[in-house]
Amino acid sequence: MRQAGRHFLQIPGPSAVPDRILKAIGQQTIDHRGPDFADVGKTALEGMKTIFKTKQHVVIYPSSGTGAWEAALVNTMSPGDKVLMFETGHFATLWSKMARKIGLVPEFLEGDWRGGAEPDRIETRLREDTAHEIKAVCVVHNETSTGSVSPIAEVRKAIDAAGHPALLMVDSISGLASIDFRFDEWGVDVCVSGSQKGLMLPPGLSFNAVSEKALEHAKSATMPRSYWDWHDMVGPNAIGYFPYTPATNLLYGLNEAIAMLHEEGLDNVFARHARHGAATRAAVRAWGLEVLCARQGQESGVLTAVLVPDGHSADAFRATTLKYYDISLGNGLSKVADKVFRIGHLGDFNDLMLMATLSGVEMGLTKAGIPHQSGGAQAAMEHLKETTEERFAAE
Repeated sequence: MRQAGRHFLQIPGPSAVPDRILKAIGQQTIDHRGPDFADVGKTALEGMKTIFKTKQHVVIYPSSGTGAWEAALVNTMSPGDKVLMFETGHFATLWSKMARKIGLVPEFLEGDWRGGAEPDRIETRLREDTAHEIKAVCVVHNETSTGSVSPIAEVRKAIDAAGHPALLMVDSISGLASIDFRFDEWGVDVCVSGSQKGLMLPPGLSFNAVSEKALEHAKSATMPRSYWDWHDMVGPNAIGYFPYTPATNLLYGLNEAIAMLHEEGLDNVFARHARHGAATRAAVRAWGLEVLCARQGQESGVLTAVLVPDGHSADAFRATTLKYYDISLGNGLSKVADKVFRIGHLGDFNDLMLMATLSGVEMGLTKAGIPHQSGGAQAAMEHLKETTEERFAAE
């Protein structure tokens, strides 16, 4: 039976695509080697520098974020190189598995999936590596599986304090354009991102922001690479072109997304996400449930992962909520499969959309028989009401 009204896509990405971006993507395709395309390519490449907050290089691939993970590694590493990674959750684990598959030697610092990477532990391990066998430190900025944020600036300080030459690589696939990220200021060497989260696009574009130091490493790195090769990109990119067919229509959408982010103002975008994250956590507390991220100050503005009580199925709850209220929530992944559900509150998203989302969750908790207290949506609304004037003052 058809359900009237809009479907609520409240997974933590892909996020809903705004009409402005859909219209931009729907333009007629043009010759990607013709003179008109140069402006499209240049606008996208230069515009993404403003989103990464860098004056250095940005590379755009027609791929998912997984491709940009691989690009970061194969451009800078040689077979058998050691990389230090921190277990913040499912996606950090997948990046580690990829590193092993392509011939690197990942060392995984164990985490509890309830917070971000721990700079002090990274520093301790790097100090032990007196031979400098570790060639890179790889950290997930916003761990989409857990709703935890890693303190990237502090990780950079830890590497410097250890006097270690390792590159700093960061996955900000779900963090970029949603929470603060500063490539140059934080001393990041390679950042990986994707189009389908804070950039409000469909899946299909991925990005590497690349420091001069990382580009220099790429000259001597010997991992096999062709499609992902930065050096093949640099020349054509300088004049707005690509060495192979780009995702032309997604680039139209990307340029529209960048314009929308700057119209709102990046700081306002970050504040909006933080405010919605805080309101969502207020709802979870009022329901008597537990947020998976347990480290205060590291909770994400992109999503909130919620633990269901022992003996209850998060997946059964999600299925019930989808059936009766037409809302899609994120599932728990690997170690937390069926133990958590994830509420996405990212992208082109406002207060009323959040309240509808949390009302749907609260009704779903009741319908699915999940033990909870009523009033979570009300608690979120009170938080939003209390911070409304603050939001408009900032704008």
